[in-house]
Amino acid sequence: MKKSLYFFRYLIINIVLTIGVGAIILPMTLAKVPSNLKLLQIIAIIVLILVELMPDLLYGRLMTKRLSIARNGCQLLSVFLTSVVFVSIYLLVALLGDKRFIATDGNWIQWAKIIGIFVIIENIIFWSGIIRIYVSSAQLGIKWRVIGIVCGLIPVVHLVVLSKLIYLVSSETFFENDKLLLDESRKDDKICETKYPILLVHGVFFRDFKYLNYWGRIPAELEKNGAKCYTGNHQSAAAVADSARELDERIKEIVNKTGCKKVNIIAHSKGGLDSRYAISKLGTSKYVASLTTINTPHRGCEFADFLLSGIGEAQQKFVAKTYNSAFKKLGDENPDFLSAVYDLTASSCAKFNEEVPDSQEVWYQSVGSKLNKIISGRFPLNMTYKFVQYFDGDNDGLVGEKSFKWGNNYRFLVNTESNRGISHGDMIDLNRENIKGFDVREFYVQLVSDLKKRGF
Repeated sequence: MKKSLYFFRYLIINIVLTIGVGAIILPMTLAKVPSNLKLLQIIAIIVLILVELMPDLLYGRLMTKRLSIARNGCQLLSVFLTSVVFVSIYLLVALLGDKRFIATDGNWIQWAKIIGIFVIIENIIFWSGIIRIYVSSAQLGIKWRVIGIVCGLIPVVHLVVLSKLIYLVSSETFFENDKLLLDESRKDDKICETKYPILLVHGVFFRDFKYLNYWGRIPAELEKNGAKCYTGNHQSAAAVADSARELDERIKEIVNKTGCKKVNIIAHSKGGLDSRYAISKLGTSKYVASLTTINTPHRGCEFADFLLSGIGEAQQKFVAKTYNSAFKKLGDENPDFLSAVYDLTASSCAKFNEEVPDSQEVWYQSVGSKLNKIISGRFPLNMTYKFVQYFDGDNDGLVGEKSFKWGNNYRFLVNTESNRGISHGDMIDLNRENIKGFDVREFYVQLVSDLKKRGF
């Protein structure tokens, strides 16, 4: 079913349910209630109870229970939003004293009863909806959950924020459901089943943790479509040469364990430099079919040269000591913060490119992206955007565009559908965020699918 038909269907249902709320409250304001309206009240009460307890009967089921719960919550909140506005306007008009309404007779006890029932009904609808989206939505995050709680206490503002929450979660449910339908439709095609497995190589200052996946939802999406994925498992921060040695050992481990002969490397940020060094200098080329670098600073970061020249040696050592100590506790055997940072400077990368030639045995390609403005993306990359722009021009929050290009094929991603752009972290699904105009999971599916078509 097309999205427009989905929205039309839900719109009609919500209008009917809004009328249902009105059908319960409005007859109570009349001096004399016709029998047909009493019957409508009973029907409306039954329908609303069913919607509260078994919403899937009315709205249908989505691909997963979580998405159905989130969608149902959105629909209930939409009913709350529309019914509370329209019924409140009606009651206000009635309260002004039109002779058709019992309020003109001064029956304030009846009015208190009407308003009390209205408040109870709206609270049931609201809390049923808000609890559903709070427990099921992945895209709300901490930020919008907190905003929802805080602004829920501010009249009028709470309705505006509620509209935003409904929009965010509705967009999530439709987007995620469509992705699941797409994966279901092509599962037998295994479009990501490459000849050689995929090795995902992380960048600097991160590790490959099992429950804090550097690559977000990407590995799972690739595996749904037939890929076999591994991670580099190397330390978070070290000199390029040291990280390369760890990668060389990891690749040999994978090859020996699986008998796959070679791997396709997809490396992000500094991981691209680490991989290039291993391929060129350590003889790893015979175990690598292709190298795809994602937002890698092949020509370094000029702003890094500036920072290091402006920060005193004592301060550098203090930061390095703090970082190294923390990451030793997280699993690094010998983290080296300063060596990692110095290897990312423009001056170091210029020397690196002279000394580390590409291998003729490996197919190289690269990808880059850019943020669109200073408020784009999420903290902290949006904060560094302007600073990096001063030195490196268009950038992803950390690396300039001129540094990305390497190899036989290059793609520069510009998100024209959103003012947001695509940050350094967005390229690895760091925040697990659905970005308008850029589906990061599908991007990697198509990237790996292309590797398959090329025979890798």
